[in-house]
Amino acid sequence: MQSVTAKPLLFERLRQSSPQLSVGMLTADWLQLGAGLKILEAASVQLLHFDVMDGVFCPMLTMGSPVVAGCRTTLYKDVHLMIDEPLAKLESYVAAGADIVTVHAESCRHPHRVLQALGGMTNTNDPARGLVRGVALNPGTPLEVLQPLLDELELVTLLAVNPGWGGQKFIHATVGRLAQLKAMLAKSGCAALVAVDGGITRNNIAEVLALGPDIVVTGSAVFDGKDPAANAAFMAQAALAARR
Repeated sequence: MQSVTAKPLLFERLRQSSPQLSVGMLTADWLQLGAGLKILEAASVQLLHFDVMDGVFCPMLTMGSPVVAGCRTTLYKDVHLMIDEPLAKLESYVAAGADIVTVHAESCRHPHRVLQALGGMTNTNDPARGLVRGVALNPGTPLEVLQPLLDELELVTLLAVNPGWGGQKFIHATVGRLAQLKAMLAKSGCAALVAVDGGITRNNIAEVLALGPDIVVTGSAVFDGKDPAANAAFMAQAALAARR
């Protein structure tokens, strides 16, 4: 089991190479999924983002663990569970190859128990890599709900849109929330990674990266049906430039 002092190897890799781009496949051409994965690999993207929605916690119904398992890729699988009461379903996503599992604080009666359960699981891709445990917050959820969970997580994701569908505009209040979150983590001595998810486009990615997140999640800005290869290269280059 992961302890509060021993962080997973994957966590250290992501920390050292931040900021990273995590690209969601929800808006990709699913009839050409292999080609979409090759585009991301060619752009040196390292994280593949899965938006798992159950039609209960979110209005949309998207995908389950078989889809996560079916994506054959060298990218790390970043699984975002936007589902009601995920505890009983965690094992199926870990078995499907998840490297990062993020749950919503709002979706769990017992979020601490969920994180502890994840801490006792083994990465099926590479046991030495470890699992990164994340907690996501909707735009209207106070940051204070994180305080009791900080010893049991490696990632905090701030949603910059309301979950449920792609293409929404970035909620500007996320700028202040991100600054407050980073201050909270520093004061608590928590070294968790910070991610921003939602409304990230070619037009605002540089501005968002300047706020200092470790991971930026995007999807429809890459797979917009126009030129995914150029979009992926542009977004990945922006993340690379922010590391310098």
